[in-house]
Amino acid sequence: MVNFDVEKIRDIAVIAHGGAGKTSLVEAMLFNSKATDRFGSVDSGNTITDYEPEEIERKISISSTMAFCDWKGFRFNIIDTPGYINFIEDTKGCLSISDGAVVIISALSGVKAETEKIWQYACNYEIPRVVFVNKMDRENASFDRAVGELEKAYESSVIPLNIPVGLAESFEGVIDIVNMKAIKFSNGAYREEDIPEELKSSALEYRKKLIEKIAELDDSLLEKYLEGTDPTDEEIKKGIREGSITRRFIPLVCGSAIKNIGVHQLLDVITLCLPSPVEKAKITPITGKNLKNGDKIQRNPSESEPFSAQVFKTIADPFAGKLTVFRVFSGVLKADSTVYNSNRNSKEKLGHIFYLMGKKQVPVQKIGPGEIAAVAKLKDTQTGDTLADLGNPILFEPIKFSDPMISYAIAPKSRGDEDKVSLGIHRILEEDPTLKFYRDAETKDMILSGMGQMHLEVALEKLRRKFGVEVLMKTPKIPYKETIRKSVKAQGRYKKQSGGRGQYGDCWIEINPMPRSAGFEFVDKIVGGVIPRQYIPAVEKGIVEAMQEGILAGYPIVDMRATVCDGSYHTVDSSEMAFKIAGSMALKKAFLDAVPVLLEPIFKVETITPDEFLGSVIGDINGKRGKVQGVEPQSGGRQKITALVPMAEMLTYANQLNSLTSGRGIYSMEFSHYEEVPSHLAQKIISERAKPEKEEKG
Repeated sequence: MVNFDVEKIRDIAVIAHGGAGKTSLVEAMLFNSKATDRFGSVDSGNTITDYEPEEIERKISISSTMAFCDWKGFRFNIIDTPGYINFIEDTKGCLSISDGAVVIISALSGVKAETEKIWQYACNYEIPRVVFVNKMDRENASFDRAVGELEKAYESSVIPLNIPVGLAESFEGVIDIVNMKAIKFSNGAYREEDIPEELKSSALEYRKKLIEKIAELDDSLLEKYLEGTDPTDEEIKKGIREGSITRRFIPLVCGSAIKNIGVHQLLDVITLCLPSPVEKAKITPITGKNLKNGDKIQRNPSESEPFSAQVFKTIADPFAGKLTVFRVFSGVLKADSTVYNSNRNSKEKLGHIFYLMGKKQVPVQKIGPGEIAAVAKLKDTQTGDTLADLGNPILFEPIKFSDPMISYAIAPKSRGDEDKVSLGIHRILEEDPTLKFYRDAETKDMILSGMGQMHLEVALEKLRRKFGVEVLMKTPKIPYKETIRKSVKAQGRYKKQSGGRGQYGDCWIEINPMPRSAGFEFVDKIVGGVIPRQYIPAVEKGIVEAMQEGILAGYPIVDMRATVCDGSYHTVDSSEMAFKIAGSMALKKAFLDAVPVLLEPIFKVETITPDEFLGSVIGDINGKRGKVQGVEPQSGGRQKITALVPMAEMLTYANQLNSLTSGRGIYSMEFSHYEEVPSHLAQKIISERAKPEKEEKG
């Protein structure tokens, strides 16, 4: 055994929508297990897992954080995950390496859009779950409403293992349905009591439902139950474990993380209901590609197997360097050893290995299956990469993150800081694979793309704090394009005499419209040598350069064929430069007569909204010049709207959708195609583009 018996390990992600109380619950779990002697709070900004300044200021989890604790002989590796829509791709990455999850449902707000998305991630990874109904101490809390919403939204069988004693201010504990005892909490301590008379009938009803559900899993138990014999407590616990791990039902408990009520029982339920790495590997086998022969191979969570692990998080620090966080799936890893990065085809020399307790690093000499740890300063390794034994390489399926949904142009506040911006942003990209950064070749803007406006704002706050660079964020320019609708022929004739050798180039070109997305085609139809062969490429170059600069409003010209068909030359004065200028002149003349139009990018947008907001969301899409393609019902009383919408109308959609749906709508979008801009809008865009030129000439 390395550090822990793999059967006694629980790798769990704590997941929920933003504000449900994940960080407070993790804090209570660490405090109750004596992993910490201080019960921190989000409001005070002193929790173990929310330690970044941006998290403390906003009072939300922005990035996933690791912690660990021991409870009754079990090792819990806990991941506190973000819940706000801008940051839940990080949560997806954490779930990909987790064996189980604690899902928090607020007794106040119930199921929200983010919960739906995170729940789906857990389903995709076949992760058994335990639900914790939090905030039972708050005014307007409702246990029954939370359970009802959960069953309706996910069409899952939810089995309460405890029920509340009191609600809101009178909430003082829970009734354990398995042991049929009331557990009351006071000042961090709890005591068992008999169930109050007024709650006995309700407790018996819940126990009956629990026994019926367990009996359905086992024919012998069902037979006994139908004959009037209840299963023993041990049989009930065995049935709960089997039903939970196989995901035939979802155990549920309730409490208050902030008041530390119900957290002890949750810790017990995690050990009972969530799988060890060995049990999870039976549900979802650990498979990858054998890099020696390309075959699919399987690894078992055993010390005797070759070492294999997957990186699911990277933490960038300007002083400590890069910290790589990974989950071990098989074998043993020792400090100061060398491993193979299967994605990069490179060797990585490891130094110290650490467990992470928030930002605190706890050194460890070796780790085994099921453990989560970190190493510093790996040269090539990135999030999603597989680390493996040098002699037995395996490649796991990389973690797939969604594409960014919103983009802004950024520029340094201080001139000359472009390189510092680029360097700092690329360090932050190592930490956050859902960010994208590039320089737009057409608009020359530096573009930062992410999952939402808050996501980008937080990234730029980190850039300022960690790398000392301040930037301005502005709406990016829309990459409009220009094209033509009519075939036209025109001459470009360039003649210049300045004392000595002159310049002479003369060409006729015909331009024709091409289908959308066809690009550009150049055709040489010169016969009889009216333009010498060596000058034809110069004509094409002049046309291409003019197309890149644009003619109508300064946007690139696309979907056009240009044919050079006639011309003349001078034996002394003609040159490549003269024919290049002539080609450009010919295009500019022809283009304005060829019924030029502006094209705009159109995006395919998928929006998921609760039923009650469907009309408002569709109305908003129509108001954005969108074309609704279809509406599909989704589980949990939601609808998915598919539409084609101009990019220009989508730049601030995230904020508008939040406002329309009270934060319960989510969307994704991807580029679809280009379409003509309506003429009245095109005139406005052309006029706006002309203003800066007039001001410069002023």
